[in-house]
Amino acid sequence: MSGQEKWKGKACEEVVGCKAEQVWPFLEDFFGLDKWFPTLATCHAVEGISGQPGCVRYCAGFKTPVDDHNKGDGDGDVNWTKQKLLSIDPVEKVFSYSIIDGNVGFHSYISTVKVLPKEEDGSSCEIEWRYEVEPVKGWIPEDLDSFIGSGLRVMAQRMKEALDHQA
Repeated sequence: MSGQEKWKGKACEEVVGCKAEQVWPFLEDFFGLDKWFPTLATCHAVEGISGQPGCVRYCAGFKTPVDDHNKGDGDGDVNWTKQKLLSIDPVEKVFSYSIIDGNVGFHSYISTVKVLPKEEDGSSCEIEWRYEVEPVKGWIPEDLDSFIGSGLRVMAQRMKEALDHQA
């Protein structure tokens, strides 16, 4: 550990007209992130059972805000990470995971994702994505805020569309 300050951030996105208990199953499916997260080509089990602490997923093919100005020569390297589910609470609709390996330079990365009822009657909900990570080489904190925020925006939209089609 370098003892550096960690970057910490939070993104929130409302899923209008969708209840927390409707959205939670999408997030609880730990090995199914590729259905929702933009530009993520692959997400599959590496070990364990989806939704059980200790399970690991492999995610690859996503774009980051720094890809264009860091790759330069267009060598076509695919971004990838292995992510481990640390804890999950279906009652509180929250889970935490860490990135345990990867090629995007995230060290000591931990995220907590939670679904919260938004309206008094629970007719809408909000997805909250908190994260902390050691400073990432070649990135500024705003890059990470943008990456998480824009990813969450698309995820919320896709989940809403999926629920609208079920209705």
